[in-house]
Amino acid sequence: MNRITRRRFLQASALAGATLGAPMLARDASAQELSFKPEPGAKLRVLRWKRFVQGDEDQWMANTRAFTAKTGVAVTVDNENWEDIRPKAAVAANVGSGPDIILSTNDDSHQYPDKLLEIGDLCEYLGQKYGPWYPSALAYGKNGGRWIALPLGAGGNCMNYRVSHLKAAGFKEFPKDTDGFLKLCKALKKNGTPPGFALGNATGDANGWCHWLIWAFGAKMVDEQNRVAINSKETTAALEYARELYPTFVPGTLSWLDPNNNKAFLSGDISLTNNGISIYYAAKTSQDAKMRDLAKDIDHAAFPIGPVGHPTASALFFTCVIYKYCKYPNAAKEYLRFMMEKEQYEAWQKAAIGFVTQPLTFYERNPVWTDDPKHTPFKFSCKSMLPNGYAGSLGTASAGCIADFIVVNMVAEAASGAETVKDAISRAEKRAKRYYR
Repeated sequence: MNRITRRRFLQASALAGATLGAPMLARDASAQELSFKPEPGAKLRVLRWKRFVQGDEDQWMANTRAFTAKTGVAVTVDNENWEDIRPKAAVAANVGSGPDIILSTNDDSHQYPDKLLEIGDLCEYLGQKYGPWYPSALAYGKNGGRWIALPLGAGGNCMNYRVSHLKAAGFKEFPKDTDGFLKLCKALKKNGTPPGFALGNATGDANGWCHWLIWAFGAKMVDEQNRVAINSKETTAALEYARELYPTFVPGTLSWLDPNNNKAFLSGDISLTNNGISIYYAAKTSQDAKMRDLAKDIDHAAFPIGPVGHPTASALFFTCVIYKYCKYPNAAKEYLRFMMEKEQYEAWQKAAIGFVTQPLTFYERNPVWTDDPKHTPFKFSCKSMLPNGYAGSLGTASAGCIADFIVVNMVAEAASGAETVKDAISRAEKRAKRYYR
């Protein structure tokens, strides 16, 4: 298991080319080329998430067809909702049959590491050629020193807001701290242009902002020794803040899943939420002139910094795993290698306007991050994010806690007043201890 302390994270980030103003990185010309010879008659079945951004799916399929044309390996790709992928991935691991490759989320793969093919040769090659890997990628990709998952990248998570509504609320720029953020949300509510943040079991959006919230106040589920530490004065402060923030939200957020805030923003019901770039993509590429006008009024910003004094970003992380039962492991590794090479990966990022942010430093150079300034805030999502198991290690326990939405439910219960702050923390602590034993 991989323990990520704040110090280690910052040190690794520095080694990964830490400053935003760092020059573009070139590929390691000395990296030895690698390929895997597919087995005779090989064919693959891949399960991935159903697109939030059409360009993502279109280019993924185009790259897949290019792979088949080059290698002769037939690839069937199935697309499912994020919430349906997790149970199907677990079933495949338990029964020993199913898709050969699954594009998984967060630390799900750490729940069944022994069922997954070790892919160190592939990941080390990519790291030498296009890296180094960001710290979050290492945390999600490795288990006990073994590469069990190929880091694909993070679904960039930023504040999405209406510029005109922010200005009407009396703000020239998006607040950089949590005090200013609360003032903005109150002003937006007063103006009839409220914010809205998911508090249902939304894998990406709810986990993203709720983890940011508790970390911003110095709280965490576990400490560096994997001891449950959620019952703290820092958590209390975060939830008291949430109780003040929640009344500014549009009604209904307690039941929101990942698509809900997109729909609410695009319909004009809210003017601020956290999300990937999919809201902007939908408006920018719409055939409706009103939607394209809306796109001009959308911008993005990093999450505000809380009392802890440093960024505490969280984002949905994507990995690719190959199951040990796969009959054609060489073909599977060659498929993933092909998809991560510059010609395919950069085209995929561009088609999805950066919906997935790179796990490797080389892809910071992709023009997708600069051809539209509204893309730029997402550029370093993967580099700056903390992994879900922070400040402990990723493993079965961390994966179980996030799959069970413990942090999200705690924030929702306290913020809405369904439970007192004390009782919400107590319930979260008891639930977490079922996993961290």
